[in-house]
Amino acid sequence: MISAAEREPTIHELFDLTGKVALITGGTGHLGSAMARALAEAGASVVLTSRDTERARAAAARLPSMGNARHHGIAVDHMDPANIERGFDEAVSRAGKIDVLVNNGQEGPPNDWTTVTPEQFNRQLANATGYFLLARLLRNHVVERAAPGSIILLGSMYGQVGSYPDAYAGICDASPVAYHALKGGIIHMTRYLAAYWASDGVRVNCLSPGPFPSDRAAPAMVERLCTKLPMKRMGRPHELKGAIVFLASEASSFMTGQNLTIDGGWTAW
Repeated sequence: MISAAEREPTIHELFDLTGKVALITGGTGHLGSAMARALAEAGASVVLTSRDTERARAAAARLPSMGNARHHGIAVDHMDPANIERGFDEAVSRAGKIDVLVNNGQEGPPNDWTTVTPEQFNRQLANATGYFLLARLLRNHVVERAAPGSIILLGSMYGQVGSYPDAYAGICDASPVAYHALKGGIIHMTRYLAAYWASDGVRVNCLSPGPFPSDRAAPAMVERLCTKLPMKRMGRPHELKGAIVFLASEASSFMTGQNLTIDGGWTAW
């Protein structure tokens, strides 16, 4: 007779998030909303954050609820250390626990290398501080519960390669140098935290999207970007849904410290 430890889990079981609670920052945005839906569709209860309480609550109310899953929308400013701790405590109070953290929130000035000020550069890098503080809170929370945890940081293809100057020339500012520095740092912070927290049962991975422009992006720039990758098109938000569920679930149980890049082949050449 096969023991529970020896039985091979099914694909459905590996990707199932039933009974788990996932906290996702920036869950009302272009990519965050799609990832929040993915977590909910996989069975998780989702705590979705925004700096705007009503916006967060409205977005949480739109999420599908599987079985006994319940969703919550709360205000969290991941750029404010005091607010981070208060928001995390509120998330735990409302949901009862947190098992998965998706550090997706992003704030920063769009200034490129020609105009960015020291203050603006530092403001962009402060996103990494927020990611770390939330990650540490999640690590301490699951260790106290003697439970496993999964942390997903949002990186970018621009944390791995430089941008093409000719994609932006004459249309808009170049991709911000501070953003590149931020995302490169987040990818490496993933490795560091994974190495230190593996013995605590906490996995830390990074999801790095490629070009997923919103409707606000300049059409001429988007057209140029399409020429820069093998698939010759931009990504669509739903194309991150499988990756986020994979990283959050037991489907990636032997994976930590890795950077999963979804970029239509941009970084392949």
